[in-house]
Amino acid sequence: MSSSNKKVTVNGKNYNWPKKTSIIICLDGSEPGPKGYIDTAIQMGLMPFMKSMISKSTYEVGKCAMPSFTNVNNMSIVTGTTPNVHGICGNFFLDPELGTETLMNDDSFLRATTIFEAFEKAGAKVAVITAKDKLRKLLGKNLNKAICFSSEKADSANMKDNRIENVLDLVKKPLPEVYSSDLSEFIFAAGVEIIKKEKIDIMYLSTTDYIQHKCAPGSEIANKFYHMIDGYLKQLYDLGCEISFTADHGMKGKTNEDGSLNVIYLQDELDSKFGKDACNVVCTITDPYVIHHGAFGSFVTIYCKDKSKIDEIMVFLKTINGVDLVLNHKDSVEKLHQPEDRIGDIVFTSNEKFAIGKKKTDHDLTKLKEPLRTHGGRGESDIPIFISKKLNGNYKSKGVLKNYDIFDLALNYG
Repeated sequence: MSSSNKKVTVNGKNYNWPKKTSIIICLDGSEPGPKGYIDTAIQMGLMPFMKSMISKSTYEVGKCAMPSFTNVNNMSIVTGTTPNVHGICGNFFLDPELGTETLMNDDSFLRATTIFEAFEKAGAKVAVITAKDKLRKLLGKNLNKAICFSSEKADSANMKDNRIENVLDLVKKPLPEVYSSDLSEFIFAAGVEIIKKEKIDIMYLSTTDYIQHKCAPGSEIANKFYHMIDGYLKQLYDLGCEISFTADHGMKGKTNEDGSLNVIYLQDELDSKFGKDACNVVCTITDPYVIHHGAFGSFVTIYCKDKSKIDEIMVFLKTINGVDLVLNHKDSVEKLHQPEDRIGDIVFTSNEKFAIGKKKTDHDLTKLKEPLRTHGGRGESDIPIFISKKLNGNYKSKGVLKNYDIFDLALNYG
């Protein structure tokens, strides 16, 4: 079978073999729409390549998987599935066997095959570049031939673990700081150099949302960041690649005009109402990189000591100012497609104006230098979907597009 007729099946979906190098990009935290990052930068003349592409491309606003967190949605994007299938439902969860809050960074937690793994086994040349090494470990599960490394650890990339070496020399840039826009720029620069050097079938680039957590759309720093991205998109397109991008989640401000935070300290609220240790709130956004968001998100899961009080606790939760969703375990699994063994008794989400913390004493606010911006709930679930070609009309039959449709759209609807 020629490569033009070849299909790869993974997680119950068929994907056509790419006709040219297909680059899928996750622009972390890129809130979409007329007031979002990309459209604002286009309107201000700072993304001339994107402006020139709109009329001959497909550009839509879609939805992400819930919760609207980075690891959850990157794994949805690269498996084409929801969390109940791939198993990643946050950065932290309460391990039922250990009874402890566990970081879900290890690839052993991933339950679905990635599109990369399936294409690699079919003979494709795959390259995966991400910002932080925590995500690289998940994205790279079972890859034996694909290039796979992070900006964060680019200096230690080697042939055995990453199938590439001397990355800093290749990119001609120093190792970037983790908390910087340089971490994302390094990804694009590396992608360009690899495309120049090798024949790649599928490339995945996943940025970090350091800028989006700190800066609103239209701000000077955000505009500079998206101007940089526009330049690299043009370079990749001019190299003959097909460009597609989406985001893992959006981003909303959680600060009042006077600078005060709109935060629900949910553990404090529950302790005050039901007593200490009656409930355990798990802030699933928490990971080793919390300086830019202070471990505040818009989605938490709650474990109740006395299961007979779940309904009573839910009634109380629905009275809290800033609440959006309060769902029991069954509804969380059915409505939000959560893995039933990794979600608590209750899911609580805040609306787009509020963030959720655990206890006030648990969060270090001293390193939050800018107004708080974060994500996790439905208010941050809008995402951009862009493919650098006009798709055939059949894609409209999918209804509301999801970020985890991006490989399907890019490979199957051209």
